[in-house]
Amino acid sequence: MALGALITPQDGSVQTDLHLEFPDNRLLIDLCGEHDRHLVLIEQVLGVQIVRRGNHLSILGGDPETRARSAEILEALYERLQSGRTVEGADVDRELRMGRAAEEPDARDGDQLEMFLGGRFEIKTRKKPVEPRTEAQKAYVKSLFENELAFGIGPAGTGKTYLAVAVGVTMFINGLVDRIILSRPAVEAGEKLGYLPGDMKDKVDPYMQPLYDALNDFLPGKQVAKLIEEKKIEIAPLAFMRGRTLANAFVVLDEAQNATTMQMKMFLTRLGEGSRMVITGDRSQVDLPRGVTSGLSDAERLLKPVPGISFNYFTSKDVVRHPLVAAIIEAYEADAG
Repeated sequence: MALGALITPQDGSVQTDLHLEFPDNRLLIDLCGEHDRHLVLIEQVLGVQIVRRGNHLSILGGDPETRARSAEILEALYERLQSGRTVEGADVDRELRMGRAAEEPDARDGDQLEMFLGGRFEIKTRKKPVEPRTEAQKAYVKSLFENELAFGIGPAGTGKTYLAVAVGVTMFINGLVDRIILSRPAVEAGEKLGYLPGDMKDKVDPYMQPLYDALNDFLPGKQVAKLIEEKKIEIAPLAFMRGRTLANAFVVLDEAQNATTMQMKMFLTRLGEGSRMVITGDRSQVDLPRGVTSGLSDAERLLKPVPGISFNYFTSKDVVRHPLVAAIIEAYEADAG
C-alpha cells in the first residue's frame, strides 16, 4: 500500500470524519514527529483534530474540504518518508503553504538533478541529498545548472545561499569545476570589525561562518578542512577577489546587497573560462552607509536584459526555516509597505 488508505464506513452511513491507515508504524512515528508536533502544526493551521490510534489517524472537525486537505498533506508527507527522505517541521510547513508541486514537464534523462514523483528532485552531495522545497527554489536550482551567471534575490531563510553551495558541491564532486570559491562583503552591521580579537583571519571568519556551516552540511568535516588547505575550496571576503581571474570554479557571492557598485562590477568581471557564478542577496537588509548605492540593485537594473544571466526571486512563501520566520518577514514587509 503506497499511501494512507481511506477507511470508509461499512453500514452506508454518511462519514463526517476521515480515517487513514498507514501500514508502516516506523514511518508513521516519523510522520507524526516528536510528541506529535507535526500533527499539532497541521491541527493549528487547518483547525482540525488528528487522533492517532495504532497505525490509524483520524481527522476530526472542520469542513469536508479541510479534512480532505489534511489527509492530502499527511499522505504527501508519508510518501516522502517512503521514498527514503526525512520529514521535518519545515517540510510540514511547506506542504501547508504550497501543496503538492506540479510535475516538471521538461525534465530530461541525464540532468544533474534526479527527478522524483510530483516534480520533486534532489541535489546529491557527499553527506546528504538536498531537496528544493518550493517552486521558486526548484526554478532557482534549475537556473544554477543552466546559466553561467545567476542571481538569487529574496528574504532570509529562503535557501538562496544554501542551495547555491549544494549545487557547487555537486558540480565539484562530479568534476564539472575544479574548485569552489565562496565570498561575502565584510561589512560592519553595527559591530566594529576592528574590535574583534585576533589576526585578520580571526576577525573575518565570523562573517564567513554561514558559508562554513553550509559546506559542513554537504561534505565531511575532515574533507572540508583538507580541501580548504589544498585551496580547492576558498572562503574569503569580497575585497580579496580583486585582481583575480576565477577560471573553472563555482563562485558564490553571498549577502551581495552589501557590495558597492564598484565592488559588484569588480566581482562580476572575475568570471573566467569554465566557471559558474551565483550572486545572492536580500534587498531589505542593506548594511551599507547611508547614501551608498547597493551593487546588487545596480546589477539587477543593468544586467536584466543581458542574455545568459538569470534572475530568480523569492518571497516569504519560500522561507524554509522556522514557520515564524515567514510570519516575521511578512510583518516587516507589511509595515514597510
